[in-house]
Amino acid sequence: MTERAQRAERALRLGTRRSKLAMAQSGHVAEAVRQLTGRPVELVEITTYGDTSRENLAQIGGTGVFVTALRDALLAGEVDFAVHSLKDLPTTQPDDLVLAAIPRREDPRDVLVARDGLRFEQLPAGSRVGTGSPRRMAQLNAYARAHGMEIECVAIRGNVDTRIGYVRNGELDAVVLAAAGLNRIGRSEEVTDFLSVDTVLPAPGQGALAIECTAANTDLAAALAELDDPYTRAAVTAERSLLAALEAGCSAPVGALADPLADGQVVHEMRLRGVVGTTDGSALVQLSTTGPVPTSHGDAVALGRELASEMLAKGAAGLMGERAL
Repeated sequence: MTERAQRAERALRLGTRRSKLAMAQSGHVAEAVRQLTGRPVELVEITTYGDTSRENLAQIGGTGVFVTALRDALLAGEVDFAVHSLKDLPTTQPDDLVLAAIPRREDPRDVLVARDGLRFEQLPAGSRVGTGSPRRMAQLNAYARAHGMEIECVAIRGNVDTRIGYVRNGELDAVVLAAAGLNRIGRSEEVTDFLSVDTVLPAPGQGALAIECTAANTDLAAALAELDDPYTRAAVTAERSLLAALEAGCSAPVGALADPLADGQVVHEMRLRGVVGTTDGSALVQLSTTGPVPTSHGDAVALGRELASEMLAKGAAGLMGERAL
């Protein structure tokens, strides 16, 4: 049997974080890759620094803490490809690794899970709302200020069960989570309110997955590319370009969303919205730009950079605290 034939028979090893959510989303990708390649796929569980650290994500930098161990395993040949939540990826891509596919994005919105089935605007004065995200805090506090609400944002960490548990045991009135995560683990019925992107812009890349392999593994990269969704790739590239141009890490209070604008069935333009704010919500810079749907990586990057430069001109840098180096 030739070496190529042996490789074709061997199970592909998919590197994934151990969390319930990571395992669920990696499981979906594994099934798609099995159908695509006809090869078995086995999940290889890898513990990352972000999984074991008890520190607040904003304090440990956010950028790369859920990613580095997976990338190390790829480069060491311990796994063949890895699945990441795209919003966890640093904005600079290593030369020896390639984002082979960015599948079609799940719902990018943030959601509320609140006691008594409450929607966000129904929360009584003094309600405690849990989130570990400075981006969410900035926008929730800004909305509350603008609408005469009194809420207290409480920094929390932990998996979905832990976070929702704070509401169930009465410690918090509500928590904010990503819609995509709850959808992927089959718990969307616990959502009490979908937060409009006009109220809270999601994190750059939220709801999207990244499938990564080594640049040297060209056969696998070509096979995985079949799972790529060009509209999602263009959108998240523009969002991440905005984040990079603001010189901000993924724990900075930056929200961004690019969405295709359709005329009937034909998508002809893409709107990119961005927001930066202080976590107390007292100051926000929120802008948008619309242009043709990017047809190349360079076009998508340019769209993000253009909006970032407008935001910086409006004072965005001063609202982010320490900027990531």
